[in-house]
Amino acid sequence: MILALLMLAGMPDWVPAHWTSSDPKSLELLQGTGVNCVLAPADSVTARFLQSAREHEIVAVGVVKPNPRAVEEASFAVKLGVNALALEGDFDAASEESIREVAGAVPVIELPSRQHIRLDSRDPIAGTMQGLWPGIIIENGGSKVMAGPSSAPWINTNTGFLHFLRAAMNCALWLGATPPPEDTVTPVERYGIVISDAYAAGARWIVTLDDDLNARLLRGDPKARGDWQRIGGYIQYFERRREWREYRPFSRMAVMQDGNSGGLLSAGLLDLMFAQHIAARSIPGRRLQDDALDGIKTVINVEPPSEFSVPQQQALARFAESGGVLLNPPADWRFGEDTPGRISPNRKQLERIQDIWEILYNATARKNFGARSFNTAGILFNVLASPDGRRLLIHLVNYTGFPGESITVQALGAWKRARLFQPGAAEKELSVYPVKDGTGMDIEKLDVVASLTIE
Repeated sequence: MILALLMLAGMPDWVPAHWTSSDPKSLELLQGTGVNCVLAPADSVTARFLQSAREHEIVAVGVVKPNPRAVEEASFAVKLGVNALALEGDFDAASEESIREVAGAVPVIELPSRQHIRLDSRDPIAGTMQGLWPGIIIENGGSKVMAGPSSAPWINTNTGFLHFLRAAMNCALWLGATPPPEDTVTPVERYGIVISDAYAAGARWIVTLDDDLNARLLRGDPKARGDWQRIGGYIQYFERRREWREYRPFSRMAVMQDGNSGGLLSAGLLDLMFAQHIAARSIPGRRLQDDALDGIKTVINVEPPSEFSVPQQQALARFAESGGVLLNPPADWRFGEDTPGRISPNRKQLERIQDIWEILYNATARKNFGARSFNTAGILFNVLASPDGRRLLIHLVNYTGFPGESITVQALGAWKRARLFQPGAAEKELSVYPVKDGTGMDIEKLDVVASLTIE
């Protein structure tokens, strides 16, 4: 029991990767990458593999997917001594209950489709296997960049979804996203983007290599090993700065929605705002109370009024009475209720976003709710604040595949010091200067990800 409690306490620090080899020696490849947790098929783990994992201080998680033998596979892995089970996919209630019974004290990590995430879960780790592979959307064989309702280049990102999930759940978040099948060989920088897309929004990507790199890595190809270490460098960039995990999303603007009103979708309202370089926070309707609105000046509410309890309606009324701006869409406007199985809006819903865009634009144009950025087409930022509110952390992720240059960031408020961090580069002190409503700083070049600490 004591060992089980210690295991639970350490779960938020697990850094996961899918692992296809059952060779115990293959775990030596994890050294120096930051990965400390492997997800292996529950029906193919061996005692020797698990022993090697213990010797290398690697957590071994047995993966079970929906199938008629799922309970047997779970039982087999638990008896061999896996540290946890991961349920990848959507299980019926009876099967999941049976798996939890055979698991006993062994933790069970649920990784269902987005629509089946239990937002009221108290598990130490939650997540989904239904992540987007991030990047700029290219159409017509590479000749045209797709634009969103705001006319900005449209970016496939998990940012808005993860902001909602982080606000709705108090646990570590895992995100599964598989390299696109059309990418025979995925460049290291693309892995850097998917890693940064997750970490910048407060989650971890479950490392999943493309088939070519995975095969070459396991057979000892020197270039594959070098690429693998570079991928690990992006992971270590975030993992070595543990204090960043304590920071929480910061903005004077909030979008209030829940799982049934678009919170579980990508390419929704939050992503639309991020694409316009507008800092925003997510407030799940279920979490609405007075303290959730602390520091907020403007709220965009897409929750139907019927979803709010009387105390929640009173909290919104007090917010408006105290000078807060509460924006509601047209009375007949709905979003997110007809998306079973989808992870992004359908065409009808995109048209609905267009209907509310004018409201959003008028409320946010030329205003700084946490930070603004310039010369950042194809780049998104996440603004976070330290628990005491005395420092800001701004992650900038470049989704374009080529360097960004001459970037300006303006942080809300008067700040005295800014430092720039980038993978593989030394920390750099930046000059700061006053601008309207805030403090400006300039970044000469941004490859994949950069982070600003401001105090």
